[in-house]
Amino acid sequence: MAASRAKGKRGELELAAYLRARGIDAHRGQQFKGGAGSPDVVHDIPGVHLECKRCESGNLYEWLAQAQRDVGASGALPVVAHRKNNKEWVAILPLNELLEILVCLNERGVSASHAATASTEWSSQTTSDTLK
Repeated sequence: MAASRAKGKRGELELAAYLRARGIDAHRGQQFKGGAGSPDVVHDIPGVHLECKRCESGNLYEWLAQAQRDVGASGALPVVAHRKNNKEWVAILPLNELLEILVCLNERGVSASHAATASTEWSSQTTSDTLK
């Protein structure tokens, strides 16, 4: 169990560094308290709760349910950030939430492909650094 916690801590620190490299203020949150007030990674993106999973296997539905429980009635968007060894970070969120984000971008004149291209440009600078 101690090794699992240590890997979890390393993952949270790694995710926080990944976000900071992209201009997002982030640090590891208070652990073992649970709830919306103690996400794995605290950041300055309003309305988003990040649950960090840095492991080779697991149940993404259980992870998402955990993030949803932690969010509670706060209304924050539950997002699970996951990374396996030698792979890039991925985000897991309910499809309906992703669709709402895409529709919102479209209503503001930003296409999903444009947002993805911009995201790829700023993330490609440090992606190789995180693939250890």
